[in-house]
Amino acid sequence: MTTENVLIIAVNTKYVTDHHFESTLAEINSLSKTAGGVVKQVVVQNREQIHPVTYVGEGKLQEVKQLIEEEEISLVIANNELSPSQLRNLNDELGVRVIDRSQLILDIFARRATTKEGKLQVELAQLEYMLPRLHGMGLILSRLGGGIGTRGPGETKLETDQRHIRRRIGDIKRRMKMVVKQRDQYRKRRKQNYVFQIAIVGYTNAGKSTLFNQLSDANTLEEDLLFATLDPLSRTIQLPSGFKSLLTDTVGFLQDLPTSLIASFKSTLEEATEADFIIHVVDASNDDYDQQEKVVFEILEELNADKIPMLTVYNKKDLLTKPFVPVSHPNIVISAYDSNDIENLMQLIEQKIIEQWEHYEIMIDHSNIDLMYQLRNQTIMMKEDFDEDNNVYLLEGYIAHDHPLQKYLKGS
Repeated sequence: MTTENVLIIAVNTKYVTDHHFESTLAEINSLSKTAGGVVKQVVVQNREQIHPVTYVGEGKLQEVKQLIEEEEISLVIANNELSPSQLRNLNDELGVRVIDRSQLILDIFARRATTKEGKLQVELAQLEYMLPRLHGMGLILSRLGGGIGTRGPGETKLETDQRHIRRRIGDIKRRMKMVVKQRDQYRKRRKQNYVFQIAIVGYTNAGKSTLFNQLSDANTLEEDLLFATLDPLSRTIQLPSGFKSLLTDTVGFLQDLPTSLIASFKSTLEEATEADFIIHVVDASNDDYDQQEKVVFEILEELNADKIPMLTVYNKKDLLTKPFVPVSHPNIVISAYDSNDIENLMQLIEQKIIEQWEHYEIMIDHSNIDLMYQLRNQTIMMKEDFDEDNNVYLLEGYIAHDHPLQKYLKGS
């Protein structure tokens, strides 16, 4: 990945707290690093409100111009989303490429998408972002593919013809409908076969992929970079009782994520909305862990997934340097690399599922193999004895309240 010298510009207004502003600043630094940039300078301006024409005021603009020359800056990144006119004016004024937070995130998404659906979602989000900004992106479009923020949709050179882009948007939306339909059919099959689904969610870089690997013995990408995982991955895991579940890793959440991005990636995030249980991974070593938790809760609420049973996993306890106070309950504090912690986590996951489910005891004739198979695979079976005198199985366990087998169990 080619690196380039980056200068970040950020405006701190009275509408955000200093704490929130500092966390967004730290985040855009990480985003720039993830995209392959080397942040040489950060220019901050305190203003009542963002300058409507040039984002920062005239004085700061001159300071930025000087730093661009001194530090050999090739890219300026704004900490907020720029309007089409702000983007155009800054490009004209500064003489180097200018992008904003949204475009930076889109660029990272474009690098990370691997599946057909992921690539379509990225291209759609990029085109919808670019359409109203075409006139302000001449410099960027002329160097498409030449650095951060220039990774074009599908690697195709964009024409500045709005009709061409609108046609492409329409084409992608049609293709996305087909992909979403296929995904829905797949989900329906999982529901029919009663596959219990656990989704791992959390703020980006909280350690979700590491935990996913440890729980499933998979080998997904683990990097200390934002958005290391973009496309959802699923693996079967076995809980201590032997109960099998489908575990899904999801894209990391981020504060101030543009609404259009959330909409574009909704079908990816729907893995969380379709889950029966959510594991919310939090980086306990991050000073802003409580703010990051809040962001995840807000996005889950937006996706109508906030009522799904959840266990908060405070990760990276090995990096803690001071006493830690959990915010959410139920919770567990772990290091994803500690095998004892992983074992304790697996037991707690099962315990929390049991608390949501209903206890059952049943006698089944030894010839009823189908029912035995279903109960073994679709419920948490705690006891299985065979009564030789009566030729029956004595079973005891826990089952979901809405499981189709409930009718049989209650009628027996």
